[in-house]
Formats: sequence, structure tokens, C-alpha cells
Amino acid sequence: MTEITLMSDARVAGIPVADTGESFVDLRSHAELMLDDRLADPLGAYAHVRATVATRLLEAQSLLPDGLRLLVVEAYRPPALQRRYFGDYSEELARHNPEQPQSWVKEQASRYVAPLNVAPHVAGAAVDLTLCDPDGTELAMGTEVNATPEESGGACYTEAPGIPADAQRNRELLSKVLIAAGLVNYPTEWWHWSYGDRYWALQTGAPAALHDAITLIQETAGHA
Repeated sequence: MTEITLMSDARVAGIPVADTGESFVDLRSHAELMLDDRLADPLGAYAHVRATVATRLLEAQSLLPDGLRLLVVEAYRPPALQRRYFGDYSEELARHNPEQPQSWVKEQASRYVAPLNVAPHVAGAAVDLTLCDPDGTELAMGTEVNATPEESGGACYTEAPGIPADAQRNRELLSKVLIAAGLVNYPTEWWHWSYGDRYWALQTGAPAALHDAITLIQETAGHA
């Protein structure tokens, strides 16, 4: 498996941000894309991304074989919600690993939830998504979207060995079209892709991130 740089790595936080002030787009306005409502909030925050992210998702959709669709589960996430997710997961890890120092807990938590200061979702730069058929039935991907490393036995890692052959092919197809459209994957989560955030900048060699954290609308409730 390729060496993974986690979101907690100091190199990620060290990337400067030159925010473009780019507007947000509601993905529900694009019929080409499908949106799942499992994490929908009353104000629709989950469906919003920066305009260039939306453009790249549409490009990725156009590269898929006929009959397959991108299914977006979550895009923008309010800062308070991100902070709560990270805190809750960190507490769970600490409870099950009382002998480990806080530095270990932060590092391990970042496999699944990014620390607030570098989180791509709160910048409108990331989407959690999968593949589905025209009826919205999800393709086999080896795990559910948002499966933790613990509950999936590490199968949530994009390059995890031992997943079923059909799931492997579907992951490879998803990766192929999203990479072609310019997005980057967080390797501990096959479903997480981003453009313009600090992690994207580190992985692509860009001199700065394009999008900083923002409170798009009032904080909303949801699920990790």
C-alpha cells in the first residue's frame, strides 16, 4: 500500500491558503448528479461545494460509462459539526486505547475525520461520494460510505487489499474519473475526494490552497 500522509500531518497545516472567494453551487441544481439524503440537513448545506469543485464533478460524471452515476453523500460541512465529529471520534479512540498519548489519538482520529483547521469539507472543497445505477442503487465498493477503519477492518482504505473483485473494479473506476477531473483522494477513505483545499495542495504541489474554511449558512445537525 502506498505511504499515506494523514490530515494531522504538520505538512498539511503548513500549506498557506490564498482563498479565491469563489462562490458556492448547490449540486441539487445539476440533474447529471445524484444526491443521497442520508446526511441532508434542513437548510441543504450538505449539497453545496465551491463552483470549481462542481465543475470537476460534472466532468467526472461525463467520463463514466453510460448508466452509471456519481452519488454525492455529503459536500459542505459546517465548522461546528466538523469539530464535534472530530471530538467524538477522538474520545472513542481514547476510551478504547487509554494507554496511548493524545498525539496518537489525534493522528489516528485524522484517518477518519480531519482536524477542523485543515478540514476540506468546511471549505466547500470536498465531497463524499460513491457510484450508483440510474435508480440510485449503490454499486459494491467493499464498505459503506463513512465506514470507520475499526468497523471495516481497514477496508475503507482506498487501496485496501482483499476486498471483492467487483468492489475493487468499482473503486478503480471511481478513482479514474475523479483523478481525470483533477480531484485528489484521501487514501484512508475511498469515498472522500477534494479540490482546492490544503490536502489537495500538498498532494499536487500547488503553492497554496484555494479555499479556506467558511461558515456558509447557520450550523446544522447531521452525522459523520
